[in-house]
Amino acid sequence: MHITKTVGIIGSGPGGLTLARILATRGIAATVFELDEHPLARPQGGSLDLHGDSGLRALREAGLTAEFKAVARYDDQGDALYDAQGTLHFQHNEASDGDRPEIDRTQLRSLLLDSLPSEWIRWGSKVSAVEPLPDGRYRVVGPAGSLGTFDLVVGADGAWSRVRPLVSPATPTFTGVLFIELQIDDVDSRHPAVAKLLPRGKISVVGGNQGLIAQRSSHGHVRAYFMFRISEAQLQQGLVDTSSPARAREQLKALLPGWAPSLLAFIDACNDTLAARPIVALPVGHRWTHRPGVTLLGDAAHVMPPFSGEGVNMAMLDGLELGLALAADADWSRAVKGYEEAMFERAASAASGAMEGLDFVSEHALDHVLEHFREIQRQVAAAGSH
Repeated sequence: MHITKTVGIIGSGPGGLTLARILATRGIAATVFELDEHPLARPQGGSLDLHGDSGLRALREAGLTAEFKAVARYDDQGDALYDAQGTLHFQHNEASDGDRPEIDRTQLRSLLLDSLPSEWIRWGSKVSAVEPLPDGRYRVVGPAGSLGTFDLVVGADGAWSRVRPLVSPATPTFTGVLFIELQIDDVDSRHPAVAKLLPRGKISVVGGNQGLIAQRSSHGHVRAYFMFRISEAQLQQGLVDTSSPARAREQLKALLPGWAPSLLAFIDACNDTLAARPIVALPVGHRWTHRPGVTLLGDAAHVMPPFSGEGVNMAMLDGLELGLALAADADWSRAVKGYEEAMFERAASAASGAMEGLDFVSEHALDHVLEHFREIQRQVAAAGSH
């Protein structure tokens, strides 16, 4: 089946590309506008775990399961939980037993991009505005003028979406948690002590209003996120000076008195790519009144804290569900409205859980996170008994 109506997708993250792929396999043309000049213009982030009922389902419906399995890491699903003094409180060693295989963000984006006609991706396209037209369509506008006119424009452009104002006045707010992101190269050969602490998957460290999550990616690469509860004023002042890596390392250590040297070793081992990442969120239950011809998916619709690992999975499920709805119903306004209503419900549930995850960086974090890990272990055991 070929449908002559067209879709403009703003943003080439996993959600937008999943939508484009689903549309491509259903005979619907799409154009993806991306600000980056090329796929590797900037780092895409670390490792992702894809969930069976969302991210993995989207890849299956997109016909990309084989491509995913070729690069996925099923043996990187291990977990360990430490306190700030380096005491181990929980460990799950059966790293390949889980149902949430890992994949690098860059690999996921590449397999989605490779599945699309190259002419569908408009690299180096800055979107300045999206304008409604009298005939009900929308014009995507860049600095030099029109980039195209579409029957449906989808904002897949992240937390600070340029499309969202067309349907909602909401903007993300700071949650009170700041991540300082570090990267370690060739951890096995260059930093064996750190590698021993992180043999598979990820480790979590809770230390009151501070925390750490470190996770392996492919090729011996590690991303570590030191976390701090801070005020809006502290955020504006800047907790560490990431423009000076040497100074940032010393400032980070000074913020972590009493932490075990084995954990501070992540700071000593990191390369010079440090970044401050304020964690922001839209209100739990964010929704809007349906407006024909425009909608949102992923972080543009429901950005939430990353603790539950739902962000990319929700975005891919959004792309899948929206694509299937458009392919199944010639009345696109009705199709989009149905997608939105279902998305609002599942996003509200996921966002509520993600906000609870902020307890990872709190005074009672150890008890909270231990109970979370034990519940996962109980679920795995129950599933194995059936």
